[in-house]
Amino acid sequence: MKDKISFFDLGETYQELRSDLDAAYHRVMNSGWYVLGQEVEAFEHEFADYCGVKHCIGVGNGLEALSLILKGYGIGAGDEIIVPSNTYIATWLAVTRTNATPVPVEPDLTSFNIDPSQVTNAITERTKAILAVHLYGRPADMDPINSIAKKNNLLVIEDAAQAHGATYRGGKTGNLADAAGFSFYPGKNLGAFGDGGAVTTNDYSLAERVKILRNYGSKEKYKNDFQGCNSRLDELQAAFLRVKLRKLDEWNLRRKNIAHQYLDCLQEVTGIVLPDINYDIIPAWHQFVIRCQQRDQLQQHLQRNGIITLIHYPIPPHLSGAYSSEFIGWTGSKLSEHLASTVLSLPIGPHLNSLSVKQVVNVILTLYNYQEAGLGFKNNEG
Repeated sequence: MKDKISFFDLGETYQELRSDLDAAYHRVMNSGWYVLGQEVEAFEHEFADYCGVKHCIGVGNGLEALSLILKGYGIGAGDEIIVPSNTYIATWLAVTRTNATPVPVEPDLTSFNIDPSQVTNAITERTKAILAVHLYGRPADMDPINSIAKKNNLLVIEDAAQAHGATYRGGKTGNLADAAGFSFYPGKNLGAFGDGGAVTTNDYSLAERVKILRNYGSKEKYKNDFQGCNSRLDELQAAFLRVKLRKLDEWNLRRKNIAHQYLDCLQEVTGIVLPDINYDIIPAWHQFVIRCQQRDQLQQHLQRNGIITLIHYPIPPHLSGAYSSEFIGWTGSKLSEHLASTVLSLPIGPHLNSLSVKQVVNVILTLYNYQEAGLGFKNNEG
């Protein structure tokens, strides 16, 4: 019986960094300060430097990062925000939490991201911003998006929840628009050991508003200037993230090596569409997502052979119970629905070894009656 291959092993991240993470834990616990202290401040500076921006504000999670950006810009009832139709539902929830309206735009089929060529047609006199998602760790095509926004006096916001460390034409995600929201959910490329998130921006005024909004609308204790919320990255998670941030580029390189092993070994399989490669972009490879008409059959075949895969995402937001009543009869949904029925995410992560990648590849090849791949794999730790 071959060894089982999990989709992503969170325990391995702790094992590799055990001594540094344990030291961070003891440092925080011994400090006696657990909310908005030195660890959060230090992480905010370090992550801002990493992204190449002036400001980073630690918040409770990725959803609240996006919501606080929108609220910080004064977006609310009556406003419209252009969003991808193909994304995790949190992107849309961030909009509706501000009482604004999400206006979906279909994806480009090669990138899975919002199609810039369709954005202009979605703009109305009520449009205030374009919310571009870097889905699966691949940056959206930001130059045309920013150009459209500039012509129409719109904000551009990055949903960078899956794209820590990715670059677009030399620029880091988090610094490709007016502001960006990050998630530090444990499974992310830069993940905490609980929930966490951050806003990055070069806009001083927005940064100050988000700092106030995340803390009950208060800059000074008991003086509440706005109707804010409690959305604060805690000291423990900030300390852990500081440790893991130092490994992010190395771990992203490991992910890249795994992705290229898949690309090299599966390129001849005619029943599978592999991720597109664009040399202007360095993805974070948060997920390695293929398309397959016989997706369910392939997933079951892999599971029978001990390989766990996931579907990101099986239900587009407009078909979910949260939004279906608002989008009855929406006709611009064919591509997002097609992707939902054909995408499959293969195991990927910084601790997946080359033999496990080979096993995944060979199980796929056997289903399609191809010869098993050889041993010519690069070491993903290199």
